[in-house]
Amino acid sequence: MKTWIALVLALVFALSCTIALAEDEENYETGDATLDLVRNEDDIGEKELLVVSFGTSFNDSRRLTIGGVEAAIAEALPEFSVRRAFTAQIIIDHVEKRDGIHIDNVTEALDRAVNNGVKTLVVQPTHLMHGFEYDELVETLGGYADAFEQIVVGEPLLTSEDDFSRVANLMIDVTKEYDDGETAIVWMGHGTEHEYNKIYGEMQQVLSGLGAENTYVGTVEAAPSLEDVMAAIDGKGYKRVVLRPMMVVAGDHANNDMAGDEEDSWKAVLTEACYEVECVLEGLGQVEGIQQIYVEHAQAAAAQTAQ
Repeated sequence: MKTWIALVLALVFALSCTIALAEDEENYETGDATLDLVRNEDDIGEKELLVVSFGTSFNDSRRLTIGGVEAAIAEALPEFSVRRAFTAQIIIDHVEKRDGIHIDNVTEALDRAVNNGVKTLVVQPTHLMHGFEYDELVETLGGYADAFEQIVVGEPLLTSEDDFSRVANLMIDVTKEYDDGETAIVWMGHGTEHEYNKIYGEMQQVLSGLGAENTYVGTVEAAPSLEDVMAAIDGKGYKRVVLRPMMVVAGDHANNDMAGDEEDSWKAVLTEACYEVECVLEGLGQVEGIQQIYVEHAQAAAAQTAQ
């Protein structure tokens, strides 16, 4: 039953992404796709580290965030050939149609590894949590269990208590210039129907425990909602709100749902509520400390292959 629910939710999400991409396909410039390292080459060797991301069609953000994580992992684990796969086929198709650049989906990447004679495969997701995307990835890898001598999957960003603490401190550090007592710092997460949506509430507790009383977490698709955040900041004397995506990339949600000019964007709603609003379009994947956490998760997974 859970698998069917996950599939239905994935289809609904894919449809919403299709509509969004169709509406906004040529309405903005997202950067030069040719600057991005796609990492879909053959001649992999016997040891591969496949970095799996949901993906984004925003070229600059993809290069700086997902590309940044991949580069950091490649530098830390030179004995592995680092390759890329996206789980969002709609994004893969959009980038290929618009820019003529192909990014492997998970099945294509796994088949490429098999055809290249990879024996040891480490898969490191850039997902935020153990959500539907992570569950589906693990299920897909199960179908390739006999194709490799070893398959090990790394943990997503927010897994351990230490992960939460480190990410929270990084969130505080990159916004410290705004912490003047008159500014609410609001992080916009995606949100999910998965039970691990609880990570947003947990992060809020960790931030509060670290003394970041002016920092708030909300989500686009679940709870806490923008309305919850606005209720939390109301009456505290804030004049300004700084918005940042609590997502690996600064893609469609960050550029449109958060910082867009439509009347229902977070920027527009908060501006209507008489706050001065500033949007910082920088995904978590651009933060070196975040990249390092992914590196350590990949290293921990790789270490299991040597046992």
